[in-house]
Amino acid sequence: MTRSRTSRDEPAGSTGTLYIVSTPIGNLEDVTMRALRVLGECSLIAAEDTRRTRKLLSRYDLHTPLTSYYQQQQFHKAPRILDRIREGADVALVTDAGTPGISDPGAILVGMAVEAGIDVVPVPGPSAVITLLSVSGLPTDRFVFEGFLPVKSGRKKRRVEELAVDPRTTILYESPHRLVKTLALLVEVCGDRRAAVGRELTKVHEEVRRGPLPELLEHFEGKKVLGEVTIVIAGFDG
Repeated sequence: MTRSRTSRDEPAGSTGTLYIVSTPIGNLEDVTMRALRVLGECSLIAAEDTRRTRKLLSRYDLHTPLTSYYQQQQFHKAPRILDRIREGADVALVTDAGTPGISDPGAILVGMAVEAGIDVVPVPGPSAVITLLSVSGLPTDRFVFEGFLPVKSGRKKRRVEELAVDPRTTILYESPHRLVKTLALLVEVCGDRRAAVGRELTKVHEEVRRGPLPELLEHFEGKKVLGEVTIVIAGFDG
């Protein structure tokens, strides 16, 4: 579905649209022309981190008003955003980086908008999941995105054991300070299975390491890891 109208040319009293806008995961040149148009024409941008979004808007000389929409305030803020849309405003939802709702705030607002009969329009773009998968060298025809593993060690190990017997390529997100422990657990459960780790994807210090899990663990062990981390693991080949 192609949409070009925004709230600035909406008839009085009509309902607006919620746009789910993907933004760069690092390199600001990765933003799409359509995303810039929507961000510039909508009445309001709901942003997970207004400081991060303001940098993007400043880069492209956009001046749309911002409101915060982060994890801890979703249930409180979503109804107010929907009220603005019912009043005729077009609202763009963005996350810190990538696609809203993918391990980031968004699903609750989208669900409430759909339930209320409000138009929800995707403006696709960057995602760390697909970015690393595409250069991992691992099978891409069938994959599963797990997001972040449980933090508690018992639940985390049980989940890894479940994923270890899945024949599909598995994609995980991980925080930099937990990367080594997670790789050690993956080695314990999955052995020398092939994998790839992506850090600071599309940024100046981008790093993509590929190889058996033990080699990846050895590479990152004892190092200070910075930036967002994505892990791709080959599926079970029993």
